Amino acid sequence: MKTPSISSLAPILLLIISCSWAASADDHDDFLECLSENFQNYSTISNDVYTVANSSYTPILQFSIRNLRFGSASTPKPQVIITPDHESQIPPIIYCARDNDLEIRTRSGGHDIEGLSYVSRVPFVIIDLINLSEITVDAENKTAWVEAGATIGSLYYTIAEKSPILGFPAGFCPTVGVGGHFSGGGYGPLLRKYGLAGDNIIDARIIDVQGRILDRKSMGEDLFWAIRGGGGASFGVITAWKVQLVDVPETVTVFSVRRTSEQNATQLVHRWQDVAPKLDRDLLIAVTLNRVNYSGQEGRNATIQANFWSLFLGGADRLLPILQESFPELGVLREDCIEMSWIESVLYFSEAPVIPPSQQQPLEMLLNRTQPNLGSLKVKSDYVQKPIPELGLQGIERLLYEAEIGSVVAMIPYGGRMAEISESETPFPHRAANLYKIVGTVYWQGDEARGSERYISWSRRYYSYMAPYVSSSPREAYLNYRDLDIGVNNVVGETSYEQASVWGKPYYKDNFDRLVRVKTAVDPENFFRNEQSIPSLYSDKDD
Repeated sequence: MKTPSISSLAPILLLIISCSWAASADDHDDFLECLSENFQNYSTISNDVYTVANSSYTPILQFSIRNLRFGSASTPKPQVIITPDHESQIPPIIYCARDNDLEIRTRSGGHDIEGLSYVSRVPFVIIDLINLSEITVDAENKTAWVEAGATIGSLYYTIAEKSPILGFPAGFCPTVGVGGHFSGGGYGPLLRKYGLAGDNIIDARIIDVQGRILDRKSMGEDLFWAIRGGGGASFGVITAWKVQLVDVPETVTVFSVRRTSEQNATQLVHRWQDVAPKLDRDLLIAVTLNRVNYSGQEGRNATIQANFWSLFLGGADRLLPILQESFPELGVLREDCIEMSWIESVLYFSEAPVIPPSQQQPLEMLLNRTQPNLGSLKVKSDYVQKPIPELGLQGIERLLYEAEIGSVVAMIPYGGRMAEISESETPFPHRAANLYKIVGTVYWQGDEARGSERYISWSRRYYSYMAPYVSSSPREAYLNYRDLDIGVNNVVGETSYEQASVWGKPYYKDNFDRLVRVKTAVDPENFFRNEQSIPSLYSDKDD
């Protein structure tokens, strides 16, 4: 493996885990000895095993950290990092970790919000899937096999190489790893037409606690159901996904229309709540709110801006009449619309706008696993089921005025295909009852705990403010925007069903009960665990 650059992508992120532990040299040495004894040819993986004594340990650890709060000196570090080249190398790792009381964290892209794929407060090993990134596209049958260490950007690129009229409904950020993204649901600009990434998975390969390499047939439908929205880390190490590709037109249209408070942004957002979930399913119009034109600590000359950004699966000539009929208040003009290919729209939404197409960024940038401006983030997700009144939207704007630069509220409309899939079809339950998802993000530079406090405090004030306007009983949340503030498992010792339900119900609603049953069947001793992993009902049977 080439030594990676330490620079990375500005991500999504996390709660403070400000605790350190003294790594046990005995555990470390015994684990390595176990690996050497259980690999028939240890030399095939020895070059992919990194301890703190190895000069590549720190660059490899930091390469996929997407939040500086989890890259500080005080953050707990793994005893060993392993970057397997083949799935057959993973079963001995699981066996030796179990034998030496080491937890496993599995990392594909490192975008998990709370850093749980590379942080633990007990001794642990990282299985980093960065070398398992092969993608095989079958354009004729409209399918693809994607190894879990690939990024969604590389998947998009490989699909476009094979066909200009095939795509896949995954996320906006190309450096996100498919492993966690798919297993948590995975939404993006095609969700109103085709649903989530998890809704379009047709097979998978997972290594269970016994070291068995299973596909859909051998794992059974219960486990296959669980990993398409219930999070893969609770059940094993997912190494590959088979996905159903979807049809996209040769030409799509994008636009980004910005309106400030002085241009009736609040009233437009209020209207958007009624319009966006009911639009033609070929059309997604999302909104982001943030403060702009900041000058001085008191916010002089600042205003709130609403950015209405859109993907339409078709040409501008078909889009404009739809907008004129459904949302004329927005005032979208022909010159606001940019026609391009679907793969070019992927670049557009990854903050590399193709304007004009003759100056477009090279598609190869989708293969890049890094990007500049790495920082720290905290995210809160909610679901809105009744339109927020204008006074409520004005309260969000006041919070954005108070916040530091870098606070953003995003609104992603549902409806279309999302309203047709039942809540129990996959573990992801946030379907027809919701008008849209709303996400409050605060991000900042640096990783100092003292400096982080005011940003996290803002995030919690925002979350408290939103309570009257979002879903309740439970207050729903999205797994891929993981939030440890909701509740956590015990770090040491077992966690009861009741304790885990505190965070489990917001993510999964009634699907949580089925996930617990699946977990109990496939990992009864609860080996695959973290602060928000599905608990096993049998794991405390001897206590």
